[in-house]
Amino acid sequence: MLPQPQPQPRPASTSPVDPGAPGLLRGILTGVRYLGRGFGMWATSPRLMFLGAIPALLVGFVYLVGIVFLVINLNSIVIWATPFANEWAEPLILSTRVAAALVFVIVAALIVVYTFTAVTLLVGDPFYERIWRDVENRLGNAPADLQVGLLRSVGHTIADAVRLLIPAIGVGILLLACGFIPVVGPITVAVLGALFGGWLLVVELTGLAFDARGFTVRDRRRALKSRRTVAIGFGAATYLIFLVPFAVVVAMPAAVAGAAMLSRDTIDALPATPV
Repeated sequence: MLPQPQPQPRPASTSPVDPGAPGLLRGILTGVRYLGRGFGMWATSPRLMFLGAIPALLVGFVYLVGIVFLVINLNSIVIWATPFANEWAEPLILSTRVAAALVFVIVAALIVVYTFTAVTLLVGDPFYERIWRDVENRLGNAPADLQVGLLRSVGHTIADAVRLLIPAIGVGILLLACGFIPVVGPITVAVLGALFGGWLLVVELTGLAFDARGFTVRDRRRALKSRRTVAIGFGAATYLIFLVPFAVVVAMPAAVAGAAMLSRDTIDALPATPV
Protein backbone atom coordinates (compact mmCIF):
# COMPACT_ATOMS: atom_id res chain seq x y z
CA MET A 1 0.00 0.00 0.00
CA LEU A 2 1.28 3.46 -0.86
CA PRO A 3 2.05 5.90 1.98
CA GLN A 4 -1.05 7.81 3.08
CA PRO A 5 -0.50 11.57 2.70
CA GLN A 6 -2.15 14.03 5.04
CA PRO A 7 -5.51 15.31 3.79
CA GLN A 8 -5.23 18.67 2.03
CA PRO A 9 -7.72 21.55 1.91
CA ARG A 10 -9.89 21.19 -1.15
CA PRO A 11 -10.20 24.28 -3.35
CA ALA A 12 -13.27 25.29 -5.31
CA SER A 13 -14.03 22.90 -8.16
CA THR A 14 -12.62 23.64 -11.62
CA SER A 15 -15.33 21.66 -13.39
CA PRO A 16 -16.88 23.29 -16.47
CA VAL A 17 -20.26 22.67 -14.82
CA ASP A 18 -21.61 21.77 -11.42
CA PRO A 19 -19.43 18.94 -9.96
CA GLY A 20 -22.35 17.29 -8.22
CA ALA A 21 -24.46 14.49 -9.63
CA PRO A 22 -26.02 16.00 -12.81
CA GLY A 23 -28.74 14.46 -14.97
CA LEU A 24 -28.00 11.60 -17.32
CA LEU A 25 -27.44 13.57 -20.53
CA ARG A 26 -25.76 16.48 -18.81
CA GLY A 27 -23.44 14.15 -16.93
CA ILE A 28 -22.43 12.25 -20.07
CA LEU A 29 -21.76 15.48 -21.98
CA THR A 30 -19.71 16.80 -19.07
CA GLY A 31 -17.61 13.65 -19.15
CA VAL A 32 -17.04 14.08 -22.88
CA ARG A 33 -16.00 17.70 -22.27
CA TYR A 34 -13.28 16.54 -19.87
CA LEU A 35 -11.81 14.48 -22.71
CA GLY A 36 -12.08 17.52 -24.99
CA ARG A 37 -10.18 19.60 -22.45
CA GLY A 38 -7.52 16.90 -22.42
CA PHE A 39 -7.18 17.16 -26.20
CA GLY A 40 -6.85 20.91 -25.74
CA MET A 41 -3.47 20.34 -24.10
CA TRP A 42 -2.10 19.39 -27.52
CA ALA A 43 -2.37 23.11 -28.29
CA THR A 44 -1.04 24.41 -24.97
CA SER A 45 1.64 21.76 -24.21
CA PRO A 46 2.48 20.03 -27.52
CA ARG A 47 5.95 18.87 -26.46
CA LEU A 48 4.67 17.23 -23.28
CA MET A 49 1.78 15.58 -25.11
CA PHE A 50 4.08 14.31 -27.85
CA LEU A 51 6.18 12.58 -25.20
CA GLY A 52 3.00 10.96 -23.92
CA ALA A 53 2.21 9.67 -27.40
CA ILE A 54 5.50 7.75 -27.69
CA PRO A 55 4.62 4.88 -25.26
CA ALA A 56 1.20 4.54 -26.89
CA LEU A 57 2.85 4.24 -30.30
CA LEU A 58 5.30 1.57 -29.15
CA VAL A 59 2.73 -0.52 -27.27
CA GLY A 60 0.21 0.00 -30.07
CA PHE A 61 2.58 -1.57 -32.58
CA VAL A 62 2.80 -4.74 -30.48
CA TYR A 63 -0.97 -4.86 -30.10
CA LEU A 64 -1.41 -4.32 -33.83
CA VAL A 65 0.48 -7.55 -34.49
CA GLY A 66 -1.87 -9.39 -32.12
CA ILE A 67 -4.95 -7.84 -33.72
CA VAL A 68 -3.79 -8.88 -37.20
CA PHE A 69 -3.28 -12.43 -35.89
CA LEU A 70 -6.80 -12.43 -34.43
CA VAL A 71 -8.36 -11.17 -37.67
CA ILE A 72 -6.53 -13.79 -39.74
CA ASN A 73 -7.72 -16.59 -37.47
CA LEU A 74 -11.17 -15.19 -36.67
CA ASN A 75 -13.00 -17.60 -38.99
CA SER A 76 -11.31 -20.63 -37.43
CA ILE A 77 -12.07 -19.35 -33.92
CA VAL A 78 -15.75 -18.80 -34.74
CA ILE A 79 -16.11 -22.27 -36.30
CA TRP A 80 -14.44 -23.83 -33.26
CA ALA A 81 -16.77 -21.91 -30.89
CA THR A 82 -20.00 -22.78 -32.73
CA PRO A 83 -19.89 -26.56 -33.35
CA PHE A 84 -23.64 -26.73 -32.62
CA ALA A 85 -24.31 -24.93 -35.92
CA ASN A 86 -22.55 -27.47 -38.14
CA GLU A 87 -25.73 -29.36 -38.96
CA TRP A 88 -27.94 -26.33 -39.55
CA ALA A 89 -29.16 -25.07 -42.92
CA GLU A 90 -26.70 -22.86 -44.78
CA PRO A 91 -28.40 -19.44 -44.30
CA LEU A 92 -28.76 -20.07 -40.56
CA ILE A 93 -25.15 -21.21 -40.24
CA LEU A 94 -23.91 -18.06 -41.96
CA SER A 95 -26.04 -15.65 -39.91
CA THR A 96 -25.12 -17.39 -36.65
CA ARG A 97 -21.41 -17.32 -37.35
CA VAL A 98 -21.45 -13.72 -38.56
CA ALA A 99 -23.16 -12.75 -35.31
CA ALA A 100 -20.65 -14.83 -33.35
CA ALA A 101 -17.75 -13.17 -35.17
CA LEU A 102 -19.17 -9.74 -34.36
CA VAL A 103 -19.53 -10.63 -30.69
CA PHE A 104 -15.99 -12.01 -30.54
CA VAL A 105 -14.66 -8.79 -32.06
CA ILE A 106 -16.59 -6.62 -29.57
CA VAL A 107 -15.45 -8.64 -26.55
CA ALA A 108 -11.88 -8.78 -27.86
CA ALA A 109 -11.99 -4.99 -28.29
CA LEU A 110 -13.01 -4.62 -24.64
CA ILE A 111 -10.09 -6.72 -23.42
CA VAL A 112 -7.62 -5.17 -25.88
CA VAL A 113 -8.54 -1.56 -25.05
CA TYR A 114 -8.33 -2.14 -21.31
CA THR A 115 -5.07 -4.11 -21.35
CA PHE A 116 -3.56 -1.65 -23.85
CA THR A 117 -4.34 1.21 -21.48
CA ALA A 118 -2.92 -0.60 -18.45
CA VAL A 119 0.26 -1.66 -20.25
CA THR A 120 0.79 1.78 -21.83
CA LEU A 121 0.37 3.52 -18.48
CA LEU A 122 2.91 1.13 -16.98
CA VAL A 123 5.44 1.50 -19.80
CA GLY A 124 5.03 5.27 -20.09
CA ASP A 125 4.61 6.00 -16.38
CA PRO A 126 7.26 8.79 -16.27
CA PHE A 127 5.68 10.58 -19.24
CA TYR A 128 2.11 10.29 -18.01
CA GLU A 129 3.09 11.34 -14.50
CA ARG A 130 4.55 14.52 -16.00
CA ILE A 131 1.28 15.19 -17.84
CA TRP A 132 -0.72 14.58 -14.68
CA ARG A 133 1.63 16.75 -12.61
CA ASP A 134 1.38 19.55 -15.17
CA VAL A 135 -2.42 19.48 -14.93
CA GLU A 136 -2.27 19.43 -11.12
CA ASN A 137 0.07 22.44 -11.06
CA ARG A 138 -2.21 24.37 -13.40
CA LEU A 139 -5.22 23.68 -11.20
CA GLY A 140 -3.31 24.55 -8.04
CA ASN A 141 -3.00 22.82 -4.66
CA ALA A 142 -1.18 19.86 -6.20
CA PRO A 143 -0.39 16.95 -3.87
CA ALA A 144 3.17 16.52 -2.66
CA ASP A 145 5.38 13.96 -4.37
CA LEU A 146 5.30 10.57 -2.71
CA GLN A 147 8.70 8.98 -2.19
CA VAL A 148 8.00 5.47 -3.46
CA GLY A 149 10.64 3.10 -4.85
CA LEU A 150 10.48 2.09 -8.51
CA LEU A 151 9.84 -1.59 -7.84
CA ARG A 152 7.15 -0.82 -5.27
CA SER A 153 5.47 1.63 -7.62
CA VAL A 154 5.50 -0.87 -10.51
CA GLY A 155 4.20 -3.62 -8.24
CA HIS A 156 1.39 -1.39 -7.01
CA THR A 157 0.43 -0.49 -10.59
CA ILE A 158 0.41 -4.12 -11.72
CA ALA A 159 -1.63 -5.21 -8.68
CA ASP A 160 -4.25 -2.53 -9.39
CA ALA A 161 -4.37 -3.49 -13.07
CA VAL A 162 -4.91 -7.16 -12.21
CA ARG A 163 -7.69 -6.29 -9.76
CA LEU A 164 -9.43 -4.37 -12.53
CA LEU A 165 -8.74 -7.02 -15.18
CA ILE A 166 -10.51 -9.81 -13.31
CA PRO A 167 -13.97 -8.22 -13.59
CA ALA A 168 -13.20 -7.33 -17.21
CA ILE A 169 -12.67 -11.00 -18.03
CA GLY A 170 -15.82 -11.97 -16.14
CA VAL A 171 -17.92 -9.41 -17.98
CA GLY A 172 -16.30 -10.45 -21.26
CA ILE A 173 -17.51 -14.02 -20.71
CA LEU A 174 -20.98 -12.74 -19.82
CA LEU A 175 -21.06 -10.59 -22.98
CA LEU A 176 -20.09 -13.61 -25.07
CA ALA A 177 -23.11 -15.45 -23.69
CA CYS A 178 -25.39 -12.45 -24.30
CA GLY A 179 -24.16 -12.21 -27.86
CA PHE A 180 -26.04 -15.35 -28.86
CA ILE A 181 -29.43 -13.82 -27.98
CA PRO A 182 -31.27 -13.70 -31.31
CA VAL A 183 -31.46 -10.31 -33.12
CA VAL A 184 -30.60 -8.04 -30.19
CA GLY A 185 -27.55 -9.96 -28.95
CA PRO A 186 -24.78 -8.17 -30.89
CA ILE A 187 -26.36 -4.72 -30.31
CA THR A 188 -26.68 -5.40 -26.58
CA VAL A 189 -23.08 -6.56 -26.41
CA ALA A 190 -21.85 -3.46 -28.27
CA VAL A 191 -23.67 -1.06 -25.94
CA LEU A 192 -22.74 -2.89 -22.74
CA GLY A 193 -19.15 -3.28 -23.97
CA ALA A 194 -18.80 0.49 -24.48
CA LEU A 195 -20.35 1.30 -21.10
CA PHE A 196 -18.39 -1.25 -19.11
CA GLY A 197 -15.21 -0.64 -21.10
CA GLY A 198 -15.58 3.08 -20.43
CA TRP A 199 -15.96 2.45 -16.71
CA LEU A 200 -12.83 0.31 -16.64
CA LEU A 201 -10.88 2.98 -18.49
CA VAL A 202 -11.92 5.83 -16.22
CA VAL A 203 -11.01 3.82 -13.11
CA GLU A 204 -7.62 2.98 -14.64
CA LEU A 205 -6.81 6.46 -15.99
CA THR A 206 -7.63 8.29 -12.75
CA GLY A 207 -5.15 6.23 -10.75
CA LEU A 208 -2.40 8.86 -10.61
CA ALA A 209 -4.48 11.56 -8.94
CA PHE A 210 -6.18 9.22 -6.48
CA ASP A 211 -3.03 7.28 -5.59
CA ALA A 212 -1.15 10.50 -4.88
CA ARG A 213 -3.79 11.35 -2.28
CA GLY A 214 -3.75 7.95 -0.62
CA PHE A 215 -6.98 6.54 -2.07
CA THR A 216 -7.29 2.78 -2.58
CA VAL A 217 -8.87 1.29 -5.71
CA ARG A 218 -12.06 0.73 -3.73
CA ASP A 219 -12.04 4.37 -2.61
CA ARG A 220 -11.47 5.44 -6.21
CA ARG A 221 -14.44 3.45 -7.45
CA ARG A 222 -16.64 4.84 -4.69
CA ALA A 223 -15.63 8.42 -5.48
CA LEU A 224 -16.22 7.99 -9.21
CA LYS A 225 -19.63 6.45 -8.53
CA SER A 226 -20.61 9.72 -6.88
CA ARG A 227 -20.38 11.18 -10.41
CA ARG A 228 -21.21 8.01 -12.27
CA THR A 229 -22.71 9.56 -15.42
CA VAL A 230 -19.78 11.98 -15.78
CA ALA A 231 -17.27 9.18 -15.30
CA ILE A 232 -19.00 6.90 -17.80
CA GLY A 233 -19.37 9.75 -20.30
CA PHE A 234 -15.63 10.38 -20.14
CA GLY A 235 -14.74 6.68 -20.16
CA ALA A 236 -17.11 5.66 -22.97
CA ALA A 237 -15.93 8.53 -25.20
CA THR A 238 -12.33 7.53 -24.55
CA TYR A 239 -13.14 3.87 -25.21
CA LEU A 240 -14.75 4.62 -28.58
CA ILE A 241 -11.81 6.78 -29.68
CA PHE A 242 -9.38 4.07 -28.61
CA LEU A 243 -11.13 1.73 -31.04
CA VAL A 244 -10.11 3.94 -33.98
CA PRO A 245 -6.78 2.75 -35.46
CA PHE A 246 -3.89 5.16 -34.79
CA ALA A 247 -6.20 7.66 -33.04
CA VAL A 248 -5.28 6.02 -29.74
CA VAL A 249 -1.71 7.33 -30.09
CA VAL A 250 -2.94 10.93 -29.98
CA ALA A 251 -5.82 10.20 -27.60
CA MET A 252 -3.79 8.45 -24.88
CA PRO A 253 -2.02 11.54 -23.47
CA ALA A 254 -5.23 13.54 -23.89
CA ALA A 255 -7.12 10.91 -21.88
CA VAL A 256 -4.50 11.09 -19.10
CA ALA A 257 -4.84 14.89 -18.98
CA GLY A 258 -8.64 14.76 -19.04
CA ALA A 259 -8.68 12.08 -16.34
CA ALA A 260 -6.48 14.30 -14.14
CA MET A 261 -9.03 17.12 -14.45
CA LEU A 262 -11.93 14.76 -13.79
CA SER A 263 -10.13 13.32 -10.76
CA ARG A 264 -9.50 16.75 -9.24
CA ASP A 265 -13.12 17.83 -9.56
CA THR A 266 -14.36 14.49 -8.24
CA ILE A 267 -12.06 14.62 -5.21
CA ASP A 268 -12.89 18.27 -4.55
CA ALA A 269 -16.60 17.42 -4.56
CA LEU A 270 -16.18 14.74 -1.87
CA PRO A 271 -17.06 15.58 1.73
CA ALA A 272 -13.98 16.98 3.48
CA THR A 273 -12.17 14.46 5.69
CA PRO A 274 -11.03 15.95 9.02
CA VAL A 275 -7.34 15.60 9.83
